Amino acid sequence: MTEGGGPAVPLLDLQAQYRPLRSELLAAVARVCDSGQFILGPEVEELERELATALDVEHAIAVSSGTDAILAVLMALGIGPGDEVITSTYSFFATAGCITRVGATPVFADIAAETCNIDPASVRRALTPRTRALMPVHLYGLCADMDPLMEIAATAGIPIIEDACQAIGARYKGRQAGSIGTAGCFSFFPSKNLGAFGDGGLVTTNDAGLAREVRLLRNHGAEPKYHHRRIGGNFRLDALQAAVLRVKLPHLPAWTEGRRRNALQYDTLFRSAGLSEVVRLPVEPANHYHVYNQYVVHLPERDRVRQALSAKGIGTEVYYPVPFHLQECFASLGHAPGDFPQAERAAAAGLALPIYAELTAAQQATVVSALQETLSPR
Repeated sequence: MTEGGGPAVPLLDLQAQYRPLRSELLAAVARVCDSGQFILGPEVEELERELATALDVEHAIAVSSGTDAILAVLMALGIGPGDEVITSTYSFFATAGCITRVGATPVFADIAAETCNIDPASVRRALTPRTRALMPVHLYGLCADMDPLMEIAATAGIPIIEDACQAIGARYKGRQAGSIGTAGCFSFFPSKNLGAFGDGGLVTTNDAGLAREVRLLRNHGAEPKYHHRRIGGNFRLDALQAAVLRVKLPHLPAWTEGRRRNALQYDTLFRSAGLSEVVRLPVEPANHYHVYNQYVVHLPERDRVRQALSAKGIGTEVYYPVPFHLQECFASLGHAPGDFPQAERAAAAGLALPIYAELTAAQQATVVSALQETLSPR
């Protein structure tokens, strides 16, 4: 309950999604248990076929997490020591962490203020002769501006790895996220629009050779068994997770539309409350289809506002409070505050509000009313 006696509004309510599917999900888990096939196998193969169709790609390779999807693609492309990979300084840590894990150097670019996605002009400035790949992030469920990025990559002769871990089902000019660049990387972490009952991930590509390498690397580089052509890793997906995802996948379009409907409702409520001049709302540029893995607003005194909302029983989250260039682990890259000002502004002002498909209109009204009360002159 809120301090005023109203209902609490969680940031995410996985039970609301689970309850209608409970019997079907438990039956899928039982099917795997009865089969005795728990790693890869038929469930994973069927999921890969279904996801390839849904995402309009030739190849979909299921892996153990979104992090491992990025890692496997970097390894498959042969990126390593002495190489540079350009990416956004504003994302979940795995984006930059995986670049470092293969021995390459992450080179950061700033974001566009309106979308929080990587700024192509900043990417151009970051190019060097050592640049081996470009990794844009489709942050919060909105595709990056891919046309100029694809032009930059083509001119430089480098691949694009789409970090689509928050963007399954998002589209750019009619094309699915993960189908535009050389490869796409997805996460099935439980909080994602399509979430498993644990970790899971996916690599997508239209390059048959790259798909073969990723499949090889996800199983310790062995082909055939115990004969290791490359040093890979254990990036295999559990059959139990595949079975859960197969139950959920047909519902993804409806869940996405629910998130989009809730985003539109938020926009309307914020404007009706007279808050649109104070609170910067998410945008959906022309030719984009936003799937709202997060609904992130930007507002003054973010930390105070978050604390006040928490006291009222309203869940929020900060994605992400410290950009990569200011993280302690990247201090050796020599960056300082002010190097990427748009990312720093977003890190200081961004606040994610509840947006899941099952969120009710009454709950949204509670959120906006609480924000209006908190932001009113004191």
